[in-house]
Amino acid sequence: MKIAVRYYTKTGNTKRLAEAIGKAVGAEALPISSPITEPVDILFLGNSYYAFSIDPEVRSFVRGLDRNLVGKIVNFGSAAMLNSTYKKVKAEADKAGIPMDEREFHCKGEFKGIHKGKPDESDMRAAAEFARKIIG
Repeated sequence: MKIAVRYYTKTGNTKRLAEAIGKAVGAEALPISSPITEPVDILFLGNSYYAFSIDPEVRSFVRGLDRNLVGKIVNFGSAAMLNSTYKKVKAEADKAGIPMDEREFHCKGEFKGIHKGKPDESDMRAAAEFARKIIG
């Protein structure tokens, strides 16, 4: 099974989760500026809410994915206020013709002093365990 991990972050929180997931599944966690150029069965995609939506860069990345290269997307992320970005990412994945796994990982993330220290080590362990379950 081929796995890829990509993320978008402004604060570093999602990068930390991506690195924990990447280590757990044996794939390098890379920013979304690194395109998917070879077939993968699972793309773990990390992102968060910014101004009540996913960032336009995430939207462009998902829209630009080749459905012949990506088997499915698994969403993960962190946010200080809002929770899941699943519906927003799925809307873009649907346009690209790429299925999304219904499971996702989300935890609180620190932003401007809110949720200080999050994601923490227990969040990293939970993200890694989530990823291991996904790949079976």
